[in-house]
Amino acid sequence: MSRARTGDRTTVVVITHNRRAELLRTLGELARLPERPQVIVTDNGSTDGTAGAVEQDFPETTLLRPGRNLGAVGRNLAVRHVRTPYVAFCDDDSWWEPGSLARAADLLDARPRLAAVTARIVVEPEGTEDPVVRELRDSPLPGPDWLPGPALGSFLAAATVMRTTAFRAGGGFHPGLWLGGEEELLACDLLRQGWWLAYAEELTVHHQASLLRDSTARRVLGLRNTLWFTWLRRPLLPALRRTGYLMRTVPRDTASARAFARATAGLPWVLRQRDPVPPDLEHRLSALEAARRDSPARRYIG
Repeated sequence: MSRARTGDRTTVVVITHNRRAELLRTLGELARLPERPQVIVTDNGSTDGTAGAVEQDFPETTLLRPGRNLGAVGRNLAVRHVRTPYVAFCDDDSWWEPGSLARAADLLDARPRLAAVTARIVVEPEGTEDPVVRELRDSPLPGPDWLPGPALGSFLAAATVMRTTAFRAGGGFHPGLWLGGEEELLACDLLRQGWWLAYAEELTVHHQASLLRDSTARRVLGLRNTLWFTWLRRPLLPALRRTGYLMRTVPRDTASARAFARATAGLPWVLRQRDPVPPDLEHRLSALEAARRDSPARRYIG
């Protein structure tokens, strides 16, 4: 397939922070894709020479240097520079399989109300499926027959190709959440606007988890953001039930205590921006919540 049919339709956006070696590996994998996509990297204030290495080894990559760690909002900055109809998100420790970007663009081309397609995730170097794939494949949400796979209530930024206009219409990633489960709020707002999200089994992303990640810090952010999303968008009774369930089931340790403390400290801005979803969307959120309770990919541990 020619570049006019593939690379000119999709731009890959990567955010990174102090993972020079892993980012260079990812950029090497992206450079070898037959689609030849445009690539934009937001360097979130790295101090390990990341920016210089990208400029030297991958001069064709668009490099953005905001000078501080914007978290997920670094993707918003990058999308401002996107001129293609679709944007494929990618982490600095993940990369797209050859042919997947072209197929994702085909799926989106044919379905104007489809905002995003999320790929199957393969964990490297083992080559096994990520546990979250089962959750995506078995999504309980109903959807129209024209979807390319199960309807989703959220997406995984490291494994998703999104319609650029939908991303902008949804407002991008909320700066208040910074990083950690930041996709859930954007997904909810897209669903509220009438967009659809879907899992597409034929797409594949490879993920080799960074050895530099702080799993405890990620758990704190993820739990804090789960609470904030719950309080921002769920109606009162479901929000109270969800909060109570988390209080009963998360590990009783310092990390959980920090997450609840940080979430509580953010209540003033959360309540100012609170905008509960209508009943039809709450019904879908409740179905997802019930399905995720037994998911091995939803554990606040680490």
